[in-house]
Amino acid sequence: MVQVSSPPRTPRQAARQRDLLGDALDSALDAGFFAALADATRLRLIACIARCRRACSVGEIAECCSVDLSVVSRHLKALARAGVLASERDGRIVRYRLRADEVSGRFRALADAIAANPPVDCVGDRGCCGAGGSNGCC
Repeated sequence: MVQVSSPPRTPRQAARQRDLLGDALDSALDAGFFAALADATRLRLIACIARCRRACSVGEIAECCSVDLSVVSRHLKALARAGVLASERDGRIVRYRLRADEVSGRFRALADAIAANPPVDCVGDRGCCGAGGSNGCC
């Protein structure tokens, strides 16, 4: 584990700080991945596929979630582009499966990066607040 000698005193200093912890956190915060997950319908589709524990056709997924086939297809493609789902084609039928190892690995990497860079106690002259919290960041 990498230790930072002293935490940055301001958010601006933190943004400029380039260390292994910051790089791990930056790479774990993939906007495309989280944007794909930031939709209630997509989350329902992921849950449906995860419960099936196998690759499911677009039609099966649409029935499971009571969502129009064209809407389901569009959402599934977005989830596949983000790395959440894998697709396989069999003639005209496309099946999607959850990339469980990939998804859990991304969340694990984010959790590890956050845990490796814990917040400091913002009291007195220690941490991000400076002397007595005078710079107002806490």
